[in-house]
Amino acid sequence: MSERALEVVEFLLTAHLYTDDRTLDENDLPPRYRRVFWADAEDDGDEDDSSAAGIERPLVVTESVARKATGVEHPWDAISDLMFTQREEFSGRLSLTQPEMALEWFVKRADYDRLVTNPTVAKSVEDRDDVDVTHADAREQTRPIHADRVWIDSLLDEYFDDEDDAEMLDLVQVRAPEEIEMTLDDLVLTTDQEGEIHKLMKAIEHREYLADIGLREIGKILFVGPPGTGKTTVSRALAHELGLPFVEVKLSMITSQYLGETAKNVEKTFEVAKRLSPCILFIDEFDSVAKTRRSDEHAALKRAVNTLLKSIDDISLIRDEVILIGATNHPDQLDSAAWRRFDEIVNFPKPDRGMRADILRVITNRMDIDEFDPSAIADVTEGLTGSDLRLVLREAVLEALTEERMELTQDDLLEAVADFEERDNLKNLDMMSDSSELVAGAGSGSDDGHDHSHDHDHTDEHEGETQKDAGAAQ
Repeated sequence: MSERALEVVEFLLTAHLYTDDRTLDENDLPPRYRRVFWADAEDDGDEDDSSAAGIERPLVVTESVARKATGVEHPWDAISDLMFTQREEFSGRLSLTQPEMALEWFVKRADYDRLVTNPTVAKSVEDRDDVDVTHADAREQTRPIHADRVWIDSLLDEYFDDEDDAEMLDLVQVRAPEEIEMTLDDLVLTTDQEGEIHKLMKAIEHREYLADIGLREIGKILFVGPPGTGKTTVSRALAHELGLPFVEVKLSMITSQYLGETAKNVEKTFEVAKRLSPCILFIDEFDSVAKTRRSDEHAALKRAVNTLLKSIDDISLIRDEVILIGATNHPDQLDSAAWRRFDEIVNFPKPDRGMRADILRVITNRMDIDEFDPSAIADVTEGLTGSDLRLVLREAVLEALTEERMELTQDDLLEAVADFEERDNLKNLDMMSDSSELVAGAGSGSDDGHDHSHDHDHTDEHEGETQKDAGAAQ
């Protein structure tokens, strides 16, 4: 029997078992099934508000629904020769005529991985001697409903439906875990970063114990480091790893776009996170509002700072199930009141030589590079961040494509590094000066058209200034 038939029978079986067993809830359905039934509930035109808040029984399977859930182009063709299936010609509805026979057929052909990711089916077979899967195992392996895009959108629509709230949501990005491609395994972390992430995951796992012993002020972390060192990427990957919605806000946007509304929008940001809990609330550019307060500071910003600090005090991983991560490129601009709100500070320095080599290995793991030596590239990229290295690789790939090549060479990468340094140097030019460097072809001294200032004929002091300026510009 084909894999296509197994897919369709599992879907039909799941719909039947879920409809009959009222003790099952949305978290017992595999995410790929929840999505289609939730969407269908919204498309029914039913005026009952409850239909928009979840999944209603009975679960009706038509060919189009089965196609969306399983990816099988012609679902009925895949199962039409099975004696326990039927199709209604007029409605196109697919169903099981003998569910017990269908269950036996499915269990004999389904492997462990398939059973352990379907809590609905797992519950119906967990007492059998020939199945080594429990309902609890399957629930543990299945992403919860609060991490689904459809659940996130429906909740946002329910609580933030007026015009003012709609404007606020334009300033906040909410990602479902399934929409985050980067995982923690894809990242190169320092020992300290790995340790802090491990501690956070343990705190989430044992939050009831922490509450019992009175440790409630936990789960508020500040990421500190130059641009491009992975603060945002690690936060998103953590959301993917934990299966949590990721709520991201840049405080500079709230401040600059609606200065008079800043305090109110800070409050709404935290309200969004609480409504979507459990989740991760990531506040980028934290210093843009929570900066050192000065006597001549704008009154609206003062109110925003006080609102932000109060909101941080009022939110809790233990009580609200919200992990708060702040990120800043300018820790020197934060005052002591802001620092005290975080129970952990995680440093994101520029990568050293070994980390740069590891980052290059990760970035290039799907590239074809002749005689690739990541350590040699790491030697000539001192001061570059992980984000910079990705730009270098992108340049090398695009340059090779202009020559109709999909295999890179070590020289391609070295030339891309030189091009990146040249581009980086442009940030230090005074565009209002009459420097010959601003004249096309001036100062090249060769036919290759490149400025050879990157041939390392400059002092260490100049390098330090360039890196400092580059960090500030980003």
